[in-house]
Amino acid sequence: MPPAATDNEKQQAAQQAVDILHEISTILNCHLDRRTLSICISMIENGVNPEALAEAQKIDFAKGAR
Repeated sequence: MPPAATDNEKQQAAQQAVDILHEISTILNCHLDRRTLSICISMIENGVNPEALAEAQKIDFAKGAR
């Protein structure tokens, strides 16, 4: 069994994941910053339906674009 990752390693891995998702978000022109992505990731990890979250984000963006 591999050794348990330290808190610092976990934090670095999480930061790297957010950075990669932010790059994808930018390429797809999703208008999501790193903070928003982090919140979305946390919500999904805690059981929020990803499709419902995406729909809510689209509605929120549409309201802001007016």
